[in-house]
Amino acid sequence: MESEQTADLIRTQLRRIRTAAGLNQEELGRRANYSASTISAVETGTRPLDKAYVKRMDEVLDTGGLFESLLRMAERDGQPSWFRPWLEAERNATQLRYFNPTLVPGLLQTENYARAVLRFDDTKPEAEVERQVAARLERQEILVREHPPQVIAVIDEAALRRTDAIMAEQLAHLLRMADLPHVHIHVIPADAGLHVGLSGPLALARLADGSWVGHIDNQLGGSVVNGDEGVATLLTRWEGVRGLALPRNLSGALVKEVESQHGPQ
Repeated sequence: MESEQTADLIRTQLRRIRTAAGLNQEELGRRANYSASTISAVETGTRPLDKAYVKRMDEVLDTGGLFESLLRMAERDGQPSWFRPWLEAERNATQLRYFNPTLVPGLLQTENYARAVLRFDDTKPEAEVERQVAARLERQEILVREHPPQVIAVIDEAALRRTDAIMAEQLAHLLRMADLPHVHIHVIPADAGLHVGLSGPLALARLADGSWVGHIDNQLGGSVVNGDEGVATLLTRWEGVRGLALPRNLSGALVKEVESQHGPQ
């Protein structure tokens, strides 16, 4: 996989820059507050790379953020080919719209919730699950960057009322995200009955030039929608689900009510 090739590149550059700085693994470990065995495990590939580690190496080795940039490349390259155009649209959007009738949208998932969702495929190796979890959390950084997009998420009440133990944490996270001025969370109440959104999730990204890119999921993966007719259909479906959803303040109150039913965290 391309992500593995990029990860190999990061490890090679870690060794090269450490050596050029005149540091052995033990000396670098002391400066970075990692053990020499951890440094060795990362450089040989027996320990996976993670953001905290490469950020610390950037600081200690004064690389100007090289390793963090390479790690982002590795995570993007590891995404399925059908998903990469949507990731590009998501990163460059001025406004993002998400609807899901059964799950919390990925951009608003906690780590534990994302891990549970990604484990739906029980044939997936644990290392692959963890890589995908890291990539999903990386996507969420657009919410806290200097100039974030406006995010409007519509979620069906049924998605909030799962009884899994991780839901208390997830609901608390939704409330924190809803406190951000650019994040709008709306809930379709259960008494809305049958509606057009039950045919499946959708996402829309509005780009700086005013154009729209859509994305839809299915059991085999997903597909990007960028043709005029397809985008127009998704925009119409979006208006349908948005029109059924509660206002922002009432949606927040409903999320708090559901959260309270889980008891103290």
